[in-house]
Amino acid sequence: MSQKQDYYEILGLSKTCSFEEIKKAYRQSALKFHPDRNPDDKSSEEQFKKASEAYEVLSDPQKREIYDRFGHAGLSGTDFHPFTRVEDIFDSFGDLFEDFFGLGGFGGRGARGQRRRARRGGDLGYELSVEFLEAYQGCEKEIQVRKSVACEECEGKGHPASSHPTPCPQCQGRGQVFHSQGFFTISSTCPHCQGQGEIIKVLCGKCKGHGSVQAEKKLKVKIPPGVETGNRLILKGEGEAGSEGGPAGDFYVILNVKPHELFHREGLDVWMALPISIVQATLGASLTVPTLEGEEIIEIPRGIESGETVTLERKGFPEIRGNHRGNQVVQIMLKTPKHLTPRQEELLREFAREGGEEPAVTPSKPGEKSKAKKKRKFPWNS
Repeated sequence: MSQKQDYYEILGLSKTCSFEEIKKAYRQSALKFHPDRNPDDKSSEEQFKKASEAYEVLSDPQKREIYDRFGHAGLSGTDFHPFTRVEDIFDSFGDLFEDFFGLGGFGGRGARGQRRRARRGGDLGYELSVEFLEAYQGCEKEIQVRKSVACEECEGKGHPASSHPTPCPQCQGRGQVFHSQGFFTISSTCPHCQGQGEIIKVLCGKCKGHGSVQAEKKLKVKIPPGVETGNRLILKGEGEAGSEGGPAGDFYVILNVKPHELFHREGLDVWMALPISIVQATLGASLTVPTLEGEEIIEIPRGIESGETVTLERKGFPEIRGNHRGNQVVQIMLKTPKHLTPRQEELLREFAREGGEEPAVTPSKPGEKSKAKKKRKFPWNS
């Protein structure tokens, strides 16, 4: 295992250097090896990490004392962890880079927007019901929600523009306090500033220092054609307001498609039941059926049986992402006439005899209640 390089050596300093000398040396290293100044240069990135690690230890009086006495091994008992990502450096030293390079730094990295205290707002969810036809065609809905939004009075800062936060006197702006126990140093959240590192002396009159307020807001939701129950739509940045300049969360819309009185959906296909008479089933017929886009004529073939289907191509739901479209499936249901005129009954008996069937001996009288039992369920018709 290779031995870690001495922190003083990394910054080109002596062990008697002052805090100002440490800060100046780190600034020079940060300017030289900053990733935005050396794009795609892994060597410079590693040097940038090493210099930042050295600065974090040597700029902290307690960590520096431990390092001076016990070297790298002594730091294993503290809250110190070496930087593995450049982004972590910017999060930790956001204010310092602003001091070094001004607002924005190089490419905007290391500026106040990357401060450690900035937090993303929470996500919100909303269940939205839409009609069957709206899900088929797509539509736009407007919903009203109550949520936290950034305070306009203080621009989400929690204090008036004329008043600025001051570093916490107890933790010197670090957000943590340290307690030594023998060879170890234990850190904990600063009780004075609750880990913020700053004290706001004058609170915003509108949000009382929270940086956000509750407000009613109208949101427009564009629903694409083809959605179904359970689909989620995301409105980016429409969730709860972030804190300390952090971005807002997202707003999730969970869709619930209401059932239709005629149609039901299976995948991209739309199904419907079509009752027809035994005459239409036997001889065939041209019938008009409803679809989700108007009426269509379908041809019923001769001899069709109950349960068989007729398909209308590309009359179903569209894919949300893609060009495919489902079909409309018309399922045939035979209607058995319950009330016959004497002439109709006579013709049916004649029809039965022509086919070699023996009709019932005693015809049912008009209005007589049927004594037939309910259809028994067998494995082949259950």
